[in-house]
Amino acid sequence: MRRFALTVLAAIVALTVAAPVAQAAPSPDYRPPPVAWGPCPKAPLTGRAECGFVTAPLDYAQPGGAKIKIAVSRVKHKVADAKAQGPMLVNPGGPGGAGLSLALLGGTVPKHAGDAYDWIGFDPRGVGASKPALSCVPDYGGYNRPEYDPAKAPGVVAAWQSRAARYAAACASKGGALLSHLTTEDAAKDLDTIRKALRAKQINFYGFSYGTYLGQVYATLFPQNLRRAVFDGVVDHRGVWYRNNLDQDVAFQKTIEVYFDWIAKNNAVYHLGSSGADIEKLYYAERDKLRAKPAAGKIGPSEWTDIFLQAGYYVSGWEKIATTFAKWVQKRDAAALVALYDDTASVDDDNGYAIYLAVQCTDTAWPQPFAKVLADNTRVAATAPFETWGNAWYNAPCQTWKAPARRPVTITGAGAPPMLLISETLDAATPYSGALEARRVFGKSVLIEGVGGTTHAGSLSGVACTDNAIAAYLADGTLPARVAGDRSDKRCPAVPQPTPN
Repeated sequence: MRRFALTVLAAIVALTVAAPVAQAAPSPDYRPPPVAWGPCPKAPLTGRAECGFVTAPLDYAQPGGAKIKIAVSRVKHKVADAKAQGPMLVNPGGPGGAGLSLALLGGTVPKHAGDAYDWIGFDPRGVGASKPALSCVPDYGGYNRPEYDPAKAPGVVAAWQSRAARYAAACASKGGALLSHLTTEDAAKDLDTIRKALRAKQINFYGFSYGTYLGQVYATLFPQNLRRAVFDGVVDHRGVWYRNNLDQDVAFQKTIEVYFDWIAKNNAVYHLGSSGADIEKLYYAERDKLRAKPAAGKIGPSEWTDIFLQAGYYVSGWEKIATTFAKWVQKRDAAALVALYDDTASVDDDNGYAIYLAVQCTDTAWPQPFAKVLADNTRVAATAPFETWGNAWYNAPCQTWKAPARRPVTITGAGAPPMLLISETLDAATPYSGALEARRVFGKSVLIEGVGGTTHAGSLSGVACTDNAIAAYLADGTLPARVAGDRSDKRCPAVPQPTPN
């Protein structure tokens, strides 16, 4: 999830919003046909998994009405049928993330603990290979977009408001009836429709990032149908979605400063400065230069921000970003900047972004008037300038979104099974407070903390302390002991910062 969810701001002023539309209760009446499994047409699934579609109602309030098709994939269990533990549905986050390839995730679980499950990847409604899929303005994430920060150039607010309104209008034109049925609650009901199509009594669920919120909604609506669940990078349900985005901004400021310190620590490799403060100053100086003259006519200050944002998510990209930073500063290598931006942005396919907005704009009403949004972001940007305005404009189409907003599901832990929660201490995309809140609500759950880490949703990436606990839970339901107090139950090393050559 680029900007999906996310603990630091104190109180948020009560919002003035349009009256949200209530969602209908879950319907037990719809029973989908079974999946017609066949070969997967695209890599990396070709020859390694089987694929098909689940037919679901467009509107669960009218289960006999129009239908959509949800693309699904499957890697079947590798143990005797008598020892199989049922389907494991996996969601990568977003919202808007395509998840078909995650049927392969089971092979990364240590000690073959994933072998007893049927691993089910899926593209949520409106996403990827699911039908219909939503695209509004394919090149909206392209190059040389307006400056993000209103303090840096005249006309920024008007430019982005106009741009965002045009995008919302395009989605209204192209989305049709689908646009009004893309909430997390709709997606949670789709999970249960997939369960029915698989002819399974219960499902297991592995959710990353936004997928943890989808899992919380499912656990609230269908607790009896959930057997085991792993939530990695846990969304704080209390802030969906406006407050969470402001919380993200503060958290990203901390993580990018950790990254700048790391570059300085490795000054012998990158030669960009010997202190984090020096690196930060250089970052903003180069950003200002790109406003006057974008690199290759494409990478302006907004694209520059987006390139570095990835360092706030994952330590795995730190070396590549720092190397490209050095190439630009020392050699004015614009091609390297363009290549890195192309790796981290959707320059000609906005499907993920369109669904991201469709979910965030309709899960709950967005604040009105826009003056409140400007005031809140101006306040936050005073101490967290790195990502605040980029995040604000990323979500700005919600101000004029055409589909009606609903009321978010009230998350409860009643009847939910024991679950495994995972979060790193300084996760910026889904701040640590979200994991603590989920631990409170789901009282049988256990929280593993990647102490001091900045990586978002990084489980099954080689940290034995965390990954072996996942394996134990998937093998037989064993969880670390739950401790007293409002804290993590098991403290593990974070995904390690890289050591550059």
